Amino acid sequence: MASKLYVGGLPYATTSEGLRRHFAQCGAVESATVVTDRLSGQSRGFGFVEMSTEAEAKAAVEALNSQMLEGRRLRVEMASPQASRSGGSRSGGFGGGKARAGRW
Repeated sequence: MASKLYVGGLPYATTSEGLRRHFAQCGAVESATVVTDRLSGQSRGFGFVEMSTEAEAKAAVEALNSQMLEGRRLRVEMASPQASRSGGSRSGGFGGGKARAGRW
């Protein structure tokens, strides 16, 4: 079963393919993603790597955590499970159905 890693401290020029190549030295990489800003497309300096096995993921943490990459110190750790997101309301917070005084 694949194991997901959090990778922080990435140089801003790092691409998802570059991240994949860097982690391939520790085993088979299922996926590698550098997180980018939605508007600018600029790297946010962190990403996620999914290794094929838990043993490979642990080996990657041991080998690459605190290693320098292009002048920046990497932070590599097992990723926490993503918190579930609720659907939430997009009503703008006015709720109810009553007209506000002086507005209608």
